[in-house]
Amino acid sequence: MKVISWLLGLPVAVLATVFAVANRQEIHFDLWPLPFGLDIAAYLAVLGPLVLGLVLGAVLVWLSSTGIRLRARQDRRRVESLERQLAATEKPPLS
Repeated sequence: MKVISWLLGLPVAVLATVFAVANRQEIHFDLWPLPFGLDIAAYLAVLGPLVLGLVLGAVLVWLSSTGIRLRARQDRRRVESLERQLAATEKPPLS
């Protein structure tokens, strides 16, 4: 799994770096209903929302899987309890 993540992540990182280097010029970014704007690098106007979307998506997926993780933890505890009970019944009686 680590190899796949490296094979996919490395080219994406290289492309993002090349894109950032090629788009260093500043642009004026108006925040329309507000009376002011920002002068930012062009690559930040593109890559910033992309990174923000990835982070927010990861947080939402993590939050949505909370129920599944809780259920798995409960099931694991139940299995361990049942295994202890089974081991206790399989012990030979002391003579």
